Amino acid sequence: MAREMLTTLEQKIDPKWTALLVIDMQNDFCAEGGAFHRSGVDVTPLQSPAKPIISLVDSAHRAKAPVIFIRNIYNTPEGWYLSDVMLEHALRCWNGRYHTVPMCERDSWGGDYYDDIRPSEHDLVIVKHRFNAFFNTDLDPVLRSNGIRTIVACGVLTNICVESTVREAFFRDYYAVVPLDCVGTLDDEFQRVSLRNIAFGFGLVVNSQEIRQVWEKFGNMP
Repeated sequence: MAREMLTTLEQKIDPKWTALLVIDMQNDFCAEGGAFHRSGVDVTPLQSPAKPIISLVDSAHRAKAPVIFIRNIYNTPEGWYLSDVMLEHALRCWNGRYHTVPMCERDSWGGDYYDDIRPSEHDLVIVKHRFNAFFNTDLDPVLRSNGIRTIVACGVLTNICVESTVREAFFRDYYAVVPLDCVGTLDDEFQRVSLRNIAFGFGLVVNSQEIRQVWEKFGNMP
């Protein structure tokens, strides 16, 4: 017997069964001097979600919705996490990243959180080594153990790690909500197509203000 459907935004993002995922907001993606910037990428579109994300995290904390930070570790001196498939694709498409420009090394500045987006002592951090935050991580058992039915996914890149994670969430029967101003990617076309694809096939796309307005009601409860 299926559970009762959650049909409205307010139902879906009730803090008692919603977790906010902050995906890959790390210096190597977003910061000047990070790996993306050093490989010739204009990181401005990847920085633009930062302030809305900070506001969304604050709203989640006040509403007592769990906040989970997803971060990558990719390059290691021993090459533990990068397969030939990953490296071949990077060699063709990513202008030196993962080869001459390491990505998200353990305990490095590049692998650290971008700007003021960092977990509080009560937030959970889950490390991943592939784009999909569910793949070979503790994310699914953590969500199920805490009765989570909905994920709100923010971060970068919209069309890569965010979309991969949202697709997997849908496949695992979680509701997914994506705040369109809290995700970023390399250009407007990637952003438009990815958000359209998510809205069509995998989840709900809204503005973060709509989410914060719902959560503020819970945050103001005695």
